Amino acid sequence: MGDYDFDVAVIGGGSAGYAAARTTAAAGKRTVIIEAGGELGGLCILRGCMPTKALLHAADVRFQARRSKLWGLEPGEIGFDYAAVMRRKAAMVEEFASYRRGQLQDGRFELIRALARFRDPHTLELDDGQTVTAGHLMISTGSRVAELPLPGLAKLGCITSDDALELESLPQSIIVLGGGAVAVEFAQFFARFDVEVTLLQRSPHILKAFDDDVAGEVEAAFRDEGITVHTGCSLTDARQDGNEKVIAFERDGGQHEVRAEAVFHGLGRSPNTGSLALENGGVETDNGRILCDAHMRTSAPHIFAGGDCTGPHEIVHLAIQQGEVAAHNILHPGGLHSMDYRMLISVVFTDPQSATVGHTEKTAKARGIPHLTASYPFSDHGKSIIMEAMHGFVKLLCDPESGEILGGACVGPMGGELIHEIVTAMAKRMTVAELAAVPHYHPTLAEIWTYPAEELAEKITG
Repeated sequence: MGDYDFDVAVIGGGSAGYAAARTTAAAGKRTVIIEAGGELGGLCILRGCMPTKALLHAADVRFQARRSKLWGLEPGEIGFDYAAVMRRKAAMVEEFASYRRGQLQDGRFELIRALARFRDPHTLELDDGQTVTAGHLMISTGSRVAELPLPGLAKLGCITSDDALELESLPQSIIVLGGGAVAVEFAQFFARFDVEVTLLQRSPHILKAFDDDVAGEVEAAFRDEGITVHTGCSLTDARQDGNEKVIAFERDGGQHEVRAEAVFHGLGRSPNTGSLALENGGVETDNGRILCDAHMRTSAPHIFAGGDCTGPHEIVHLAIQQGEVAAHNILHPGGLHSMDYRMLISVVFTDPQSATVGHTEKTAKARGIPHLTASYPFSDHGKSIIMEAMHGFVKLLCDPESGEILGGACVGPMGGELIHEIVTAMAKRMTVAELAAVPHYHPTLAEIWTYPAEELAEKITG
């Protein structure tokens, strides 16, 4: 590979790109990261996981404080200083971002700040006039906020998740478009800081990737908190009326309108690949998403991809895994590693949190996988009753013959933490009987898993 400027060129320095570059550089390969963003760090640190969870935690602390009369406390009015909330978020993001900047600039690999496009399968043209050639390439350019579905929405001026993280003051009222993780997390954040929130979702339930019973618990909690949730909506029009933004939608055959000071666009993200001229590299896409095999190889054998630009799941720990798998396969073409999505984890940081691992009932039914299921509610569980965290349940899916755990769901307090008990069990291919036999301390939230595990263990025929 001596004819090229670099052994490996990585386009994009977020979670997947950094993981790939770190791995190839450690193996002695001449590696470059080409990063076009104004800031270094990638979506998770700058505009994704870290800032949003910092805001959600602040909202949760206020919510719990305001309802603390339940436990005999007398909190008085729990006001807030929104500028201070945002300052803490910014300080935390800067701490994480400065650490990543240090990692990107510590000399293990070269870092070029420029926008890249393919001239041919081994050559990148940069917008600063340079060209870079490489024997292998890794594309990890991430995602951007998706285009709006109605022309009127673009004219209306919507707040995106990126904008919401920079808001200096809150609107009085907001319409949230979408029912995915970003939309529902921000809907609850706004509501807990006294914004009047209406959520419009096209599917019959929010969180359509989750089972309906899981989504239904989050919807019930939202309605309890005063959030208006309209599902099964088809947006028909968007317009400005004085100081108000108006969204028209069709539902159950009827026409409806909602009005608010602001509109939040939570209708997903799209792969950030439009400027790459991928056709010049021989890289095939589907609606902008780079097509990869299980080895993270694209249609061009020397070009790999990872992270949000390829999917199929836009999740940070998977992006890191994809970057590491791609790098391993660049380094070891004779001993390829594959991505394994058997233990796919999803977490949405609403309150109640919703989390799944492995199969849901939806995916098991769709693939014709035989399964038994059992669930147990938090409203009948000692520790959650003490916490007054009554929305939700845990659910297990297992193989009807062997009893092996095929999936789990937790919608309830600390759901994102509790799901890792099932991740660990599935990693070791445990059965429901084995999980039921694991000692659990009382009273804890975690012991709730023993109830569905015991129920299923009694049904196993094998």
